[in-house]
Amino acid sequence: MALPPRVFFSLHETSARWGCNIADIAGWAEIGKFRILTGISPVRCGDEIVSGKVVLSPMELLPLFRRCGTGPTEGNIRRIQPAGQDHWLLITDPAGGIPVTIADMLILAEEVHAFEDEHDMVRRIATGPGVSSPYDWDGMNVALIQRIHDSGLPATQSELVAEMQDWFDERSDGTKIPDSRSIRRRITPVWKALRREET
Repeated sequence: MALPPRVFFSLHETSARWGCNIADIAGWAEIGKFRILTGISPVRCGDEIVSGKVVLSPMELLPLFRRCGTGPTEGNIRRIQPAGQDHWLLITDPAGGIPVTIADMLILAEEVHAFEDEHDMVRRIATGPGVSSPYDWDGMNVALIQRIHDSGLPATQSELVAEMQDWFDERSDGTKIPDSRSIRRRITPVWKALRREET
């Protein structure tokens, strides 16, 4: 059985994936492109006890995101946003807030993928020699070329994605099938280029 898609990316993983600085990630999070999360033990925020997944404010941890790399790796947070809520809470106990490290900061995988889709970042995601993958992307590319050469493009990109998922299924007995979003990211540049040629 194939593992389900991953749920989180760390800031370091996201930085490597996008080829950017952690300062850039903090900036994009600050303007609402995605959220930076962490997990905390129970703390008191006035009359409320909060624990588990919370949202962090990058501007309140700014020294951690220095572009020059000279900042600390741990900071104190005094304000948090509980998951699923849109308001911020001040931590009242412990009075000085709680420590958080860059290594423990995460971004939801669905928000990473949505950002990549919005900014057409297919070419920046690490692929090629030296990058390990459980999927036969080179084989899929050959199958994709053969399909388009023999039959042209289907009516929708979703149909093409589904056909490539079927291709993986047939060659791995259903054990190594990438999710549709991963296939779509690799097909999208080809789809867009060929659609432009048809118009």
